[in-house]
Amino acid sequence: MIDLNIPISIGTFLGTAIALLLSFKLSQSYDRWWEARKIWGSIVNDSRTFVIQLKWFAKKGGEDLTDAMAFRQIAWCYSLAQNLRRESATENLNSFISDQELKLISNRDNVPLALLDNHSRDISILHNEELINNFQQIQIDNTVVKLCASMGQAERIKNTAFPKTYRVTLHLFIYIFLITLSLSLTEIKSLIEIPIMVFISIPFFLLEKIASTIQDPFENTPTDIAMTSISRTIEINIKQQLELENIPKPLTTDTFYIL
Repeated sequence: MIDLNIPISIGTFLGTAIALLLSFKLSQSYDRWWEARKIWGSIVNDSRTFVIQLKWFAKKGGEDLTDAMAFRQIAWCYSLAQNLRRESATENLNSFISDQELKLISNRDNVPLALLDNHSRDISILHNEELINNFQQIQIDNTVVKLCASMGQAERIKNTAFPKTYRVTLHLFIYIFLITLSLSLTEIKSLIEIPIMVFISIPFFLLEKIASTIQDPFENTPTDIAMTSISRTIEINIKQQLELENIPKPLTTDTFYIL
């Protein structure tokens, strides 16, 4: 009869190696999630800056155009969030942009980019009509460039998949570790060995699941970046900057997460 009693040191070595691999994956997954959150933090700041520049740079006579651009910035935030989640990028934008503009951008593959393009067009109009000077045009253009850069960074995270082979390989070695460990504990009674094996395996699978969940922060799941809530915050801030009435309330939820 073959003796399958494997030394406990082998199981210990495998467990240590897998723990290091798990910590690496969890760190990389969290880096992706945190980078996505920083990107949306930059979008909040740049959106506020954009409206401040429009409000105080433009001379009298350009209020209608600058207000339209401010509302378009709100639309851009919602559109970008929906686009990253593979939802309709034009849904619910009619409250912020004209029907004509909405119709023109609806056929674009990248609706948020089309909205930024319209920003640049209107900045050029403000400059040509001498409602802003050369320096002010450069400053507002720089803010639009920052918004475009943030959009590109978010799209890079969205379109760069975490290698699936990493997860498959990690699962394989976790199973090998558990089998090896079970063969190392043959001297222990099954009534005790089974709870021990379950207790040891739970952290490995749980950490791997957490890493796999947070590695894609734009998938419309509970662990996503709360882009809709952030967009609502931007909407509130911009409407208050424009000194409007009927300011919407921040998003709330009865569940444990806010998207």
